[in-house]
Order: sequence, then C-alpha cells, then structure tokens
Amino acid sequence: MKITHSALVAASFVAAITSPGELDSTSRTSIKNVASTLAYGTMSYYTGNVTNTPETIATLPDPYYWWEAGAMWGAMLDYCHYTGDESYVDTVTEALLSQVGPDLNYMNPVHYGSTGNDDQAFWGFAVLSAAERNLPQPQTDMPSWLTLSENLWNSMVSRWNVTHCGGGFTWQIFAENPNGMNYKNSVSNGGFFQLSARLARATGNETYTDWATKVWDWSEAVGLVSSSGHVFDGTDSSDNCTDINHLTFSYSQGIYMYGAAVMANYTQDTEWSDRAALMLDAAENRFFSPYDNATDIMFEQACETVGTCNVDMKSFKGYLARFMWSTTKMLPALTDRINSVLTVSATAAAQACTGGDNGTVCGQKWYVGGFDGETGLGQQMGALEIIQGLLVQEADAPYASSEIEDVRPSAAAAPVTPSPAPSKRSGIADEDGEEDAALSLRVNTVMVTLFVGLALIALGL
Repeated sequence: MKITHSALVAASFVAAITSPGELDSTSRTSIKNVASTLAYGTMSYYTGNVTNTPETIATLPDPYYWWEAGAMWGAMLDYCHYTGDESYVDTVTEALLSQVGPDLNYMNPVHYGSTGNDDQAFWGFAVLSAAERNLPQPQTDMPSWLTLSENLWNSMVSRWNVTHCGGGFTWQIFAENPNGMNYKNSVSNGGFFQLSARLARATGNETYTDWATKVWDWSEAVGLVSSSGHVFDGTDSSDNCTDINHLTFSYSQGIYMYGAAVMANYTQDTEWSDRAALMLDAAENRFFSPYDNATDIMFEQACETVGTCNVDMKSFKGYLARFMWSTTKMLPALTDRINSVLTVSATAAAQACTGGDNGTVCGQKWYVGGFDGETGLGQQMGALEIIQGLLVQEADAPYASSEIEDVRPSAAAAPVTPSPAPSKRSGIADEDGEEDAALSLRVNTVMVTLFVGLALIALGL
C-alpha cells in the first residue's frame, strides 16, 4: 500500500483542531495547542515508520534531503521538551537510533550520496539534544546518546583540512559530490564549532573547548565571521580562501550564535558573551524587519523577498529561531532582546499558518499578514520552532556534565518498535495540569478519521 502525503493530510485533518491563527502568545495553553497542531502537520511529511525500510526509516521523501530529516527530529525533540507532550518520543528515538551507521557515528552508507559535513552536523545537533535532556536510550546494544555524539564529533574532526586555508571543513565529504569538495562553508564549520562547545559543557573535556576556540578563530581569520558579527556563506580553497561568498543565511547566524552562548555559559568568559551579543546584533540587523511595516518579523534575507529560496532555504528561519531561543538559556542577559523580536515573529508566523481547508497549513512569508500559498515541510517546521520556543523559559536548560545520565528503561532489552502511524497528536495539559478534554476528543476524532482514510486508500476507494 502506498500512502501519499496528500492522502494522509486529507484523512487526518478532517476534524477540528486548534488553528494557529488563534495563537495567544501570553497563554501557555494556547501556545501548547498551536504547537501541537504544527507538530502534527510537520510529522505528516514523515511515513518512514510505516514503510519501515532502510532507505525510508527516519528520512523524508523527495525533495527533502537527509540533513533536513535530522533537523526535523531536532525540532520534534524541542517540541517534546517544551510542551511535555511525549506522544512522539518513541518515533523520534527510533529515528535517531536507525541512522547511527556501522561505526556508530552517523556516517550511514545508505545516505552517503547526500552526506556532507553540514548534514552530519545537523544529526549531531539532534543526538546531542537527546543527551542533554536525558532522553531514555532503550537499546542495550547501543552506546549512550552522549557517546554517540562524541563518536560523531570524532568522525568530523578527522576531516579538518589544513591542505589549504590553514584549516577548515569543506562542505562535502565524498568526491562523488564534487561541487562542494573545495568549498569551505560556514554551516559545516559553524556546526562543528557548536558541537564542540556543547560537548565541552556536556563532558568537561577541554579538548572540545580547545577545538571550539580553534574553529571560531579560524572562521574569523579567514573571513567567514566578520568583525560586525555577520556570518558569510563560505569560501573556496582553490584560491586559498582569499575570496568570500558574502551571502548570508539565517541558520548560519544562529548556529554560531548559540555556540558562542554555550561557550560563554561554560567558560564564564566575557569574550564569549560579547561574541554572542554581537551575533545577535547582526541577526537583528540582517534577518528581521524586511519592510517598514514588518518590524521585528523574521525573514530569509538572501532570497525570500525576491522569491528565490530553494527547498532547503525555506527551512532556515526555523533554525535561527531554535538557536536564538536556546541562547536565552545559556545567556539570560540576552533574554529580553530575544523575546522581544521572536514573540513578534511567532505571532506573525502563526498568522502565516492559516492555509488549507482547516486553516493549519503554513506559508513562507511571515510578514504578509496571512497565508501566502507557499507550502512545504520547511515552512511547517519553521513555524513550529518559533512558536514552541515561546515556552522555553519554563523548560529545563540543557543538562551539563554533572547532570547528564545514561537513562535506560528497566525493560530495555527490546529495541524501539515502529509506531503504527506516521504521527499522532495527544491532549495537551492546561495551566492547571489538567488535560483539555475537548482537545482530547478532537484528537481522538482525528485519529479515527485517519485510520478510516487509510483503509479507504488501501481499498482503492
């Protein structure tokens, strides 16, 4: 039986659910309910736990690459953490464990064709988040989340390339992907920088501290990070990195910003807090307020206003939002500034998620005052990231070395089994901790409708 994304959406969104357009950014219950709607929409793009093959488990259908699947699992980990809704935990856990590869370092031969250094880094962000939140690890034959994160880091560090430019990571790993073998991009280098910073805090191992400092210094020296805090896209080793590609993308800014904030939190060195603040200055300058009537609304500066964003780029704002919210947990001094712009952007993003038959589908441009008709996983996930982050101050900060544990359920002998459906929604508790019965009823109706719809699809009706 072949289940298409459109069929799943048609089957599952028949019943009434919380419209993002109803978001009240001051209400915990409203934020949770809207986030639940957006999480469901995000997960509707995933059917790997139904098809359950090595090629499809944990990954997404075309046109979404392997890296964006890793990004999605990171977003869903945030969703579970911020809202307390555990209905996706088993699916996320299964996905993260399915991609470890034969060397347990997230170099999976099945996906070598689409694996670059930045791709591996995005899976690293998700796996390290699992470690920092003590996500239970159910498979006794697998290392802890923290060990898997260190394995991934060890795989990456071996590719630090000093042949040209005095160091740096190239975009691509394999010669079969020749277009990026000379290009040293900020996402690969920033990704490794952030992983190093987070592992330093998670382990207390100064090797990671040294590498975080080394990559930052190299990024500044070569010109990927400017004196004004802007992060440029990359440089080419074929001319010894003498020319910089001055395009800027929001996710690169967020990746470096959060890494600097983690270093500030861990080292208590004001140099790192100053760097994080400078990164925030540059982000506000470059990725907010595209027009005079859209103050403090986030946009993708390089492509959004001119309509040239590709599939990948349409997801980038979500990662800037993720890492800005996370920065508030590492550097509370920046919280008011970040809350100010992200709350405005979250409200705008909610209004952009009013498309489709049920008013829950997200568009791309948050600054147009409504749904713009440009749909996709990146749009759905980006809105989820910025809206669920409104709950960040109520959530625990990522655990540090003295708090991280290898949590194994008492009945951990059996591996995680696939969930029966591509996604599910659960009732969300209100401020008093009691489940909203009306929402629970609506969710049950959604699930019944989903299975009826799938049955009709299977019968060819």
